[in-house]
Amino acid sequence: MATYREIQTWVRAASGFVPKTSWIAHVKSDRGLSGRTAANRFDHPTRVNPCPTTRRAAIEAALRHFGMV
Repeated sequence: MATYREIQTWVRAASGFVPKTSWIAHVKSDRGLSGRTAANRFDHPTRVNPCPTTRRAAIEAALRHFGMV
């Protein structure tokens, strides 16, 4: 599995922006890849920074590149 830093670096090179770690976590959880909920998350059912739909495709491409999806 790739680290969040590796995913951020790949997305920056491929798409020209650096995704927030919360965006990566959101996409991973939607794909069923999230192992746990962050310990510092206040309200478990809701997300403070959900991934914007305009950025989702680039993050999913990175997950496919690293063989996670």
